[in-house]
Amino acid sequence: MTDMPLTVKRSIELLGIVLVIAILVVANNIIMPVIMAFFISIVLLPVYRFLIKHKFPEVAAIILPILLLAIFLGLIIWFFSAQVGILVNDFPQIKHNVSVHLNALSKWISSISDFSTTEQVKFINEKSNDLLGVAGKAASGAAVTLSSIFVFVGLLPIYIYLMLFYKDILLRFIFMWFKPDHHPKVKEAIYETEAIIKNYLVGLLIQVTYMTILLGGILLLIGIKHALLIGVIFAILNLIPYVGALIGNLIGVMLTLTSSTELWPVVTVLGVIAVVQFLDNNILMPRIVGSKVKINALFAILGVIIGGSIAGVSGMFLSMPLIAVLKVIFDRTQTFKQWGVLLGDERPTKSPMTFPTFRKKKAVATKAGTEK
Repeated sequence: MTDMPLTVKRSIELLGIVLVIAILVVANNIIMPVIMAFFISIVLLPVYRFLIKHKFPEVAAIILPILLLAIFLGLIIWFFSAQVGILVNDFPQIKHNVSVHLNALSKWISSISDFSTTEQVKFINEKSNDLLGVAGKAASGAAVTLSSIFVFVGLLPIYIYLMLFYKDILLRFIFMWFKPDHHPKVKEAIYETEAIIKNYLVGLLIQVTYMTILLGGILLLIGIKHALLIGVIFAILNLIPYVGALIGNLIGVMLTLTSSTELWPVVTVLGVIAVVQFLDNNILMPRIVGSKVKINALFAILGVIIGGSIAGVSGMFLSMPLIAVLKVIFDRTQTFKQWGVLLGDERPTKSPMTFPTFRKKKAVATKAGTEK
């Protein structure tokens, strides 16, 4: 490939990107469980190595971590369902509170416009019928979605087991793609990829725990109803970069409005979420994850949107570790080094338009004061 003209190289690169995206779109139901299993396998690898070191049989050393993971996920589902059950029990009160808010909103609209209460009721009824139609269509596809989720969850432990069992074959396959003199770089990339995925996923797990405790606990002490449910929903949605936090704020406001006829709890919830998010983004999460790979915000958001359009929530969740792994690979290959620069957030100290040095594929000084 080194003897090819530059235009041919770039054309092959762009064609490869289009081909990979096309494969992901067409076969996302097959590929996404495999990618998810790969990431989870890397997280479970230290437990597997610990059990092997202490003379456990290999099969038991693989099955035990998977069982522990299943128990942990079961506890999360139980906690979440218990909180939803409390919300369902309060439905009569929620219905009354929604009626109060709608009446107050109706009076406010009437006071600032010529839109009468009768017209408002007619408008709401029309939109409600439209909403019911959309809900019916969504319900018709719910069985298919539910079945695909069961297939996803059913295949996941099988994939995890087989990846841990055949990990040496997979590693040998990777090394055989490269010349022996490139093996040190390949080994370094594998170790760094393992560290990044492990730090990222374990960090997210810790993040969900302390976000639920901090947010839910503070709201519970203040006296906000459904505080723990708001905390756990926001903590889980916050796993989706940028987009999740916004949706979590909206759901927190909606839950608070339906549980109270006053507005001060809404302001309190938004204020507490803002404080907890500030602590999370600037103090806690950077110390917990501690990854050296930095992805710029533009491609982080694009990755989340593209991942969501290809594979839904699982695609949004997996987008960041996938981009981080790609950046590790790109940074270590001369052919694709420019793609690693594009994904990173290391800005040159000077404009490449005025300094030719900053246009070349070599280490340059960045605004953070490091050589990239």
